[in-house]
Amino acid sequence: MNPKKDEIFGHPKGLFILFFTEMWERFSFYGMRALLTLYLVHATTTANPGLGWSEKDALSLYGWYLMLVYVSGMPGGYIADKFLGQKKSVILGCILLVFGHCILAVEHLWAFYTGIGFIIAGVGFLKPNISTMVGGLYRNGDVRRDKGFTIFYMGINLGGFIAPLIVGYVGEKIGWHYGFALAGLGMVVGMITFLYGQKYLKNVGNFLGKSKSQEDQEAFKRPLTKVEKDRVVVLLLSFCIVFVFWAAFEQAGGLMNIYAEQKTNRNLFGWTIPATWFQSVNSMYILLLGLPIAGIWAKRKLQGKQSSALFKMLVGVIVMGTGFLFMSAASKQYDAQHSSSMSWLMFAYLFHTVGELCLSPVALSYITKLAPAKYASLMMGLFWTMTGLGGKAAGLLGESASKYGEFNVFTGIAIFCVVFAGLIFLFLKKLNAMSHGAEDDVVDSAEDLVLEIEH
Repeated sequence: MNPKKDEIFGHPKGLFILFFTEMWERFSFYGMRALLTLYLVHATTTANPGLGWSEKDALSLYGWYLMLVYVSGMPGGYIADKFLGQKKSVILGCILLVFGHCILAVEHLWAFYTGIGFIIAGVGFLKPNISTMVGGLYRNGDVRRDKGFTIFYMGINLGGFIAPLIVGYVGEKIGWHYGFALAGLGMVVGMITFLYGQKYLKNVGNFLGKSKSQEDQEAFKRPLTKVEKDRVVVLLLSFCIVFVFWAAFEQAGGLMNIYAEQKTNRNLFGWTIPATWFQSVNSMYILLLGLPIAGIWAKRKLQGKQSSALFKMLVGVIVMGTGFLFMSAASKQYDAQHSSSMSWLMFAYLFHTVGELCLSPVALSYITKLAPAKYASLMMGLFWTMTGLGGKAAGLLGESASKYGEFNVFTGIAIFCVVFAGLIFLFLKKLNAMSHGAEDDVVDSAEDLVLEIEH
């Protein structure tokens, strides 16, 4: 039997099944995300009527949605491990997502809430399991594994880039519910792709049973060592960094999305750019800058310069936070001229993306290196919980703009991020020592990159 027959470009055919499944899932997710807050705040009397909510109420719902989407990964992963396996969980996630997006296409408030609920559940089953299946395609030590994850990662951002351009345009210019339906159609294609490709995924993502070895059971009974306790302390602090980062970053789909639609001059050579198209900018920058920034960090490490995970995460928070100063400038320009340049948004998203590429490639990897074995699942669950709570905080920050003004909110976020990261920098040497060499001689892989940056 020739194994080359089951490969494409030197990789298992199953990789490309997962690539296109995830690409279409991200197409549906980011397409819906681009429309959500704009649909909520659009007046009911326009040609393309929305729900006519206040900006504050819309951003509140946005925050709850983000929180539940991420937290749902905990039960989704648990059910996969204990009962279904990853493959069946992904299929269930696809089905729930198709139902959710299709229900959103119905023009009734009950359908809106019901669709949102199905989407939250669907992402919870699909998100924590499909990336793990990519790793299962390769044996331990397979040199192709990292490149496989890089290919998969490109699928995530390709879906994130295309969705706002297509779904966003249809939703804004033709009808919100047509946009929601188009996102659902993308998920249907993703589900069909996954089901079609089962013959290439026979040995991946299957349920392995519930039993634990005697050795595993004994490991859960012993107390933590001094080294493990120190590492847990460092991990808990890193979760705080993650929370702050996403609380600021997730303004993208909320306050900044509404700002683009209502207060930004989007005229380009006589044509008005749809506001939702700015939701593609982050993925575009990631596709362009992902490898160069990874190269910069790799070069620093080879030169023996500071490149620990905490250092990268703190740099990411500072760079991302600094990007909000461009939004502060946009607010000032709007106050003076009743319009602001779209270039402010482009610069803000550039800084946000650079910050993301500094923090995301190491966050989950850091957990796997520092978490005690018996608390590994708990720590991973806490990570996703903090990410979800960061999303909820993003909604609360966006809501506060109605009271304090956008300039104060944007500027406050920038100052807080810089000061917060700066204070932790003062203790960086001590914190790195408390990790007790967990990162020594470990090079972050493309697998780590895809697991963190997909959201």
